[in-house]
Amino acid sequence: MNRDGVRWDVRPVRSFRRQRDSVWPGCFGVAESVGADDAVAMRRPLVLLALLTCGLTGCRACDKPEAPADAAIGCIGDPVSEMGEGTYYDADGTGNCSFDPSPGDRMVAALNGPDYAHAAWCGACLAVAGPMGEVVVRVVDQCPGCKHGDLDLSREAFARLAPLSAGRVRIAWHEVACPVTGPIAYQFKAGSNEFWTAIQLRNHRYAIQKLEARDANAAYHAIARGNDNYFVAPKGLGRGPYALRVTDVHGHVLEDSAVAPGVAVSRPGAAQFPTCP
Repeated sequence: MNRDGVRWDVRPVRSFRRQRDSVWPGCFGVAESVGADDAVAMRRPLVLLALLTCGLTGCRACDKPEAPADAAIGCIGDPVSEMGEGTYYDADGTGNCSFDPSPGDRMVAALNGPDYAHAAWCGACLAVAGPMGEVVVRVVDQCPGCKHGDLDLSREAFARLAPLSAGRVRIAWHEVACPVTGPIAYQFKAGSNEFWTAIQLRNHRYAIQKLEARDANAAYHAIARGNDNYFVAPKGLGRGPYALRVTDVHGHVLEDSAVAPGVAVSRPGAAQFPTCP
C-alpha cells in the first residue's frame, strides 16, 4: 500500500503463512525452499512470529487447507503482513472509518496512523497473533499515536492475545478475508443528494481499492475517498439510480447498474467479492 493512500503496493515478499512455514514446517505445513541470504535475513523476526503463533509448548499437526468453494483465480498480490506492538482501548465499532456501533461484534481494531493511509484499510480484516493465541479483527478506526505495524485493539480482542494487565505486547498480523455473508452494501451519508453525493462501502470481504461511477456516456470515473472512509462526488452523481463499480485490493470487480440514491440509508449490492485461494 502506498503511503499516499492512492494505491496499494503489493510487496514482493512471501506471505505471512509462507514466512512461518520456512521456520516451522512441522507446525504449519510443507515449507517452501528459500535461499541462504533470505533465511539469514528472515530468521530472527520469524522465530518470534512462530513462537507467538504456535506457543512454546508444541505445535498441532496442520494439513494444507483446500481452497474455498468460491475461491477466485488470479487474485493480485500476497496478503500484506506486519509486526509491531498491540495495545487496547474501549472500542464499540465506531471511529474514523465512520462505521456504526457493533455491540454484537467487538473484535475490532484501530490501525496505526502511517498504515491507515486515508482510510485505505477501513473494513479490512486482520489475523493477529500474540503471546497467548490469535484473533481476527476488523479495522474500524485510526490510532494516530501508534507506530507503523502497531494495532490498538478492543479489550475483547486483546484478551485473546494476552492478559489485559500486560497492557502492551508484541504482535504479528496479516490480512485475511472478512467472514461476511451476503452482498456488499452502499451506505449513503447524511446530506447526500444529486448535487453532492457521499458513499461508503460496507460488508466487503477485502479492503476497497476504488469506487467508480458511470456517466451518461458509459464511461467510469473514480470517486475520491476521504479520511472518514466516504467516497465523495463534490458535484454529485445526479438523480440516480447510479451505475457503480467497486474494485478491491486483490483486483476483484463488482458492478451494480441501478443503485437507488438515498440519505443516511444502506443499499445492498448484487454480489460479494470472491475469496482468494
